[in-house]
Amino acid sequence: MRGMAIIIWLALALALARPGPVLAEEAAPAPAMLVADSVTMDGNERLIATGNVEVLYQGRRLRAQAITYDRRRDWLSLRGPIVIDEEDGERLILAESGELDKEMRNGILRGARMVMGNQIQMAAFEIDRAGGRFTQLRNASVTSCRICETGQPPLWQIRARRVVHDQLKHQLYFSDAQLRVLDTPVFYLPRLRLPDPTVKRTSGFLVPSVKYSSLLGFGVRVPYFITMGDDKDLTIAPVLTTNTRTLELRYRQAFRKGRLELQGALSNDDFGPRDTRGYIFGKAQFDLPDDLKLRFQLEAVTDDTYLLEHDYSEKDRLKSGVEVERSKRDSYLRGALSYYHTLRPGENNNTLPAFVGDAEYERRLHPARMGGELRLGVQAHSHVRSSGLSTDGTDRDVWADGRDVARLTASADWQRDWVLPGGVLANFGTGLAVDRFEIRQAGVTSDGSAVEVTPSVEIALRWPLVSAGAGSATQVIEPMMKLAWVGGDNPFVPNDENTRIEFDEGNLLSTSHFVASDRRERGLIGAFGLGWTRYGMGGSQASLALGQLVRDKTQREANGSDSFSESSGLDGNLSDLLVAGQIKAANGLTLTARSLFNKGLDSTKTEARASSQSGRTDFGATYIWLGSDLAEDRPKTVSEWAFDTSYRMSRHWTGSADWRYDVESDKSVRAGVGISYTNECVEISLSAARRFTSSTVLDPSTNINLTVALRGFTTKVDGQSYARTCNE
Repeated sequence: MRGMAIIIWLALALALARPGPVLAEEAAPAPAMLVADSVTMDGNERLIATGNVEVLYQGRRLRAQAITYDRRRDWLSLRGPIVIDEEDGERLILAESGELDKEMRNGILRGARMVMGNQIQMAAFEIDRAGGRFTQLRNASVTSCRICETGQPPLWQIRARRVVHDQLKHQLYFSDAQLRVLDTPVFYLPRLRLPDPTVKRTSGFLVPSVKYSSLLGFGVRVPYFITMGDDKDLTIAPVLTTNTRTLELRYRQAFRKGRLELQGALSNDDFGPRDTRGYIFGKAQFDLPDDLKLRFQLEAVTDDTYLLEHDYSEKDRLKSGVEVERSKRDSYLRGALSYYHTLRPGENNNTLPAFVGDAEYERRLHPARMGGELRLGVQAHSHVRSSGLSTDGTDRDVWADGRDVARLTASADWQRDWVLPGGVLANFGTGLAVDRFEIRQAGVTSDGSAVEVTPSVEIALRWPLVSAGAGSATQVIEPMMKLAWVGGDNPFVPNDENTRIEFDEGNLLSTSHFVASDRRERGLIGAFGLGWTRYGMGGSQASLALGQLVRDKTQREANGSDSFSESSGLDGNLSDLLVAGQIKAANGLTLTARSLFNKGLDSTKTEARASSQSGRTDFGATYIWLGSDLAEDRPKTVSEWAFDTSYRMSRHWTGSADWRYDVESDKSVRAGVGISYTNECVEISLSAARRFTSSTVLDPSTNINLTVALRGFTTKVDGQSYARTCNE
């Protein structure tokens, strides 16, 4: 039985303060606590504790085999094994013997090791502690690799003549440092500074990478992170290759009610349309009074191929602008100004609507007498082209390439729901919309205005039928239908806002399938469909949806053409048949597909996605098929496969691959492979990617990247699933 009575030595042992008066206004330090198997006194000046000795003082815990306290020297002599736990739990010191002051803040430990953050291990012949702040290690070895009792050296280590740990600044300072791999010196630095594992952010070098590109050549990327206070930072990353010199920059700043991020690059290339090239992307968001959100976006590049050639982004249209938005339970407000810039071959920025302005406000009311919900809305839209030409003589329609359009829409809609006998859900709605258009630079047509008044009325019925039994799956079958009438006629205005239309299960029962108000479906419109969903007991789920539209007349443009493109599935009086389904298995496999079938049951549009997530494998595959359609600027059929997968082959090895294949042209578009090795102290990744596409200004290219990161310092360890064990 341990001598619990030894606690009476609290004031007599380590916590004895020096003689002297204690001022009333000074807080007395908390007493120390000493527990040991045996405690003896050698006269009045020495206290000797032996056997499982533990000392607790100001959050520190000291464990040793024996402790001798000399009151005259105010000093502790320790005999190991010695273990010192720091107050924050982020540092553990082990030693064979040593001497410390009674507060355990200064002294010498011999044959010592220091463990920080349960990751960094530092072994030294001797450790000196001074001022309660600095810990100095002589002839030290530092690593984050697991060390086993086999005599084998760690995978990597830093040997140094001296290492100083500053507990206040949380930094490690190395003198005469060697980086060793399997105990073989590979790099020497006379001075080196690294953050300790408790640091979340500090200035210093980040993980470098070696790069190879068939276009850029062979080189290296060395990022450097600069803290500029708690609220902002800057990352500078020089990239030096045989064919280019690039400086990458990223700036981030946090505000009390917002954030800002800018990133970009400036390159001096030995190829391309110009020597100096670059790009800048930026985004910001701020909280304004009255729940308003302010957002900024900036995207700019010096030329069309820079982003792809330097592997920064695959964007082919850039957007810059400012937006203000507010969303509440019964109201919505938004205003935005945007500028678009295309990088696509064959598109002219002068004849595209580059400048776009939008404003909208919607208010929901719940009138007590009528019941239901009343929505009042106002929308304003305008787009302007850079071209000042009223016509260039090459248009496929009557509208000019330089036309500018403005639209103002006011609307009021009322809807109410009922539950009919048998569980049928009914929805009735009616509305009125007024659209006004202003057109300038309209080509062969004259500039002018147009106004259209659109009344509407609709009723929708849904009948959910549920089948459920104890211990079995739940199934829901829901027939649905809708009948709507929309009056008025589409005015003689250009179709700029509804050039791409999607028909899916989400808008099957919509009164209008146009995405903007410059077009509305007119006449008598009917929709019918069927939905089925099955919920399994183990978390599995399956669903299927069928639907189709029928109208009393085809939606026509002023020139007589159909308002809907052929590939949209909505042209003519009778739409294509919509079939959509999804399967979610309990093992993580998900299959999703959607297709449109014409009257001959030939597919006009198909998309499918399969994905699986398990403990070792992530897999995804996508297929898309779109028929040729000049109305959507698609002269050729699009048929593509895309695969992406990663597989954890073992505890430490993970492989990945991706592939995009153009079935129509029987050519690969992009392919990539990668492999990584990860354990508790190092992460090595090697990847290779090939872009096969080419154009008059863009050549195919191959990129290879190698990254080696020492975990524990600048990269945090995510769990222990990658950590090695000593019996490996």
